[in-house]
Amino acid sequence: MSIEKDINQTKFRNEYQKSMVNLIYTYNWMTEQLKDVFGKENLTMQQYNILRILRGSDIPLSTMQIRDRMLDKMSDTSRIVDRLVIKGLAKKIVSKTDKRLVDITITTKGRKSLHKIDLQEKEVDKIANALSVADAQTLNTLLDKLRKSE
Repeated sequence: MSIEKDINQTKFRNEYQKSMVNLIYTYNWMTEQLKDVFGKENLTMQQYNILRILRGSDIPLSTMQIRDRMLDKMSDTSRIVDRLVIKGLAKKIVSKTDKRLVDITITTKGRKSLHKIDLQEKEVDKIANALSVADAQTLNTLLDKLRKSE
């Protein structure tokens, strides 16, 4: 379905405006699609992103290091980490290099939760099933190009 039909708007100022609206709309659509996958583990997309970062790190990370690696740079990393700690999916430990700082690690429960999501990989892949590999590569190139335009 076209963006015009999906949002009931037939006129755009130009193709640039239409592409920006399309990006925002598609991001929100994808977020809704992924809620089902993450919802089964009672995770938000931001919580999932932090757990993914922690799992991929060989060492404990500070909240600033996590934020640098996050997809959503505007998030309140400390608040999200606190919620993961409350759920038992992450834990805070005193930094070995500076006792005034706290590092975060993923727990066994957090790893198990991510593993369950990993098993749903095919469900996540279905979101983009209308794209060929070549389409996905082209889309990645275009999105990278757009971000470089800053």
